[in-house]
Amino acid sequence: MFGFQWLLSFIPVVLVLLFVVGSSVRILREYERGVIFRLGKKARSIFNPGGDGLGPGLLLLIPFVDKMVKVSLRTVAMDVPPQDVITRDNVSIKVNAVIYFRVLDAEKAIIQVEDYLYATSQIAQTTLRSVLGQQELDDLLSARDKINQQLQKIIDEHTDPWGVKVSTVEVKHIDLPQDMQRAMAKQAEAERERRAKVINADGEFQASAKLAEAAQVLSRYPVAIQLRFLQTMREVASERNTTTFFPVPIDLVTPFIHGAPPSGSTTP
Repeated sequence: MFGFQWLLSFIPVVLVLLFVVGSSVRILREYERGVIFRLGKKARSIFNPGGDGLGPGLLLLIPFVDKMVKVSLRTVAMDVPPQDVITRDNVSIKVNAVIYFRVLDAEKAIIQVEDYLYATSQIAQTTLRSVLGQQELDDLLSARDKINQQLQKIIDEHTDPWGVKVSTVEVKHIDLPQDMQRAMAKQAEAERERRAKVINADGEFQASAKLAEAAQVLSRYPVAIQLRFLQTMREVASERNTTTFFPVPIDLVTPFIHGAPPSGSTTP
């Protein structure tokens, strides 16, 4: 009976010890870091005074005195909501983007800014409107890599004091008005027609040049005309045609025309 009462009196002590141990032990993963505040001031782990005291691994805190805030060091992919932008050539568009960033300094990310995720999102939105508003529509569509690099550089300069590194900014989609889409479609169609006409004219020019060269060769070698005529006749004969036209070159009948007597004359 006495042993059972002693065991009951020992249970609260065990529970208190478990609570103390549970509140003082923290385990951080490889991609996590912790910022310790001791009575409101930034401090290091009492069991890791030589290092940064932020993990990863096992951290022991002073119960009821230390408070730890965990920060993930993994890269975050954040969507920038669509922004209304007026380009330099007065075209109203909607643009959205995606930003990739990660925390390099956990202490700065917690102490220097209230919410680094929200702050990074806001600076990305304002920078997107500011930079794209200085560009023309054609530059937005053709020089997107250059604009992405400019956005990344500006946003990274703003987030550097927070211990946040912006690695990439990509413009995802540019939503154009319907009338602008129709105008661009007409422009593209006109450009295709222009190219087709230029190609057709170039082909005609090359064909005429070749015909001129062929005419010069035939003028120097009249027999070549006869050979070409015979070859054409052979090609026509090989086809199944009900009617066949036989063109007679003038050179074949010229001797007969010159040798015929004039009309009304008699042969001596």
